Amino acid sequence: MANVRPSGGRARDNGPIDAMKQIIPTEEFAVEYISMHGHQIGYRRGGQGPVLLLLHGIAGSSLTWVPAMSLLQSDYTVLAPDFPGHGASEKPLGDYSLGNLASAMRDFLNLLGIDRATVVGQSFGGGVALQFAYQFPERCERLVLVDAGGLGREVNWILRLATLPGAEYVMPALFPASVGNWGDSVVKFFGGRGFPNAQAVEMWRSYKSLTEGESRDAFVRTIRSVIDPGGQSVSAADRLYLTAHTPTLIVWGDHDRIIPLHHAYLAHEAIPNSRLEVMEGVGHFPQVEDPVRFVKILRDFLRTTEPSKFDPKELLDLLRQGPQDEAEPTNTTSADPQL
Repeated sequence: MANVRPSGGRARDNGPIDAMKQIIPTEEFAVEYISMHGHQIGYRRGGQGPVLLLLHGIAGSSLTWVPAMSLLQSDYTVLAPDFPGHGASEKPLGDYSLGNLASAMRDFLNLLGIDRATVVGQSFGGGVALQFAYQFPERCERLVLVDAGGLGREVNWILRLATLPGAEYVMPALFPASVGNWGDSVVKFFGGRGFPNAQAVEMWRSYKSLTEGESRDAFVRTIRSVIDPGGQSVSAADRLYLTAHTPTLIVWGDHDRIIPLHHAYLAHEAIPNSRLEVMEGVGHFPQVEDPVRFVKILRDFLRTTEPSKFDPKELLDLLRQGPQDEAEPTNTTSADPQL
């Protein structure tokens, strides 16, 4: 097993109100809109410098990146779009697959006049980031996977339930519009069951988004594109070797209850020279639960790596070689993880 660097320290737990205040957006990250394929896409941006494309999880939005954006904007252009069907973006009928969303992110960058970016994806957004790096390696300077989907079969049973036949007809009763004012009570409920308050706030925002009919329909179409009743149905495992020339950082909370930590180790072994940082005491949303520590890890990675230089010949050589049975040596330096 490859060595990893655990990132110690626990996220502070200052109560639900403080947690909410921590992740409320400021005016500098107000939602902007751009028309893409005839649909309005919402996004937040700030800062100047090398571009970081920040991709959120399923039933999430660009709001999840606001704490990190505020810490990164002094040195980077931070760009956080809402996927079609999510957040402030329109929610049309259509294709919500990883491949289509990766293409949408390429078109989004094109519309903003951006050629290349470091792509940072959390959860479902990590799956989109992997797909983006696969489809458009020339556009991906670095890859950052944060508790990412698409790396193994296992996933929380609640998400699997949402893929069952007829789930869309039950969901209106499970997510009634009347819960919109329950925020603090729901955060306390989750907090009382072992979820840190910042994580509970993020879960509440996802839950609240599903009280809207269009968001709920888009959620069902999106989740069924990547999950079935048995677990995750889409995996990048057999193509991770293609990222050999892309600097890759894997960040995972050791308390993740949505996607198990061992997916991080599997990806770390499969991606040559990747870096794995395990955030102790953190769950599925490192960028919200402990943004200061998360940004410190990200900044160190950005500072100590160079953007990839896409070479079609190198990619062809990798394709011809195929995945190797054993991973290459990694650049991490501390004790083996206990699985």
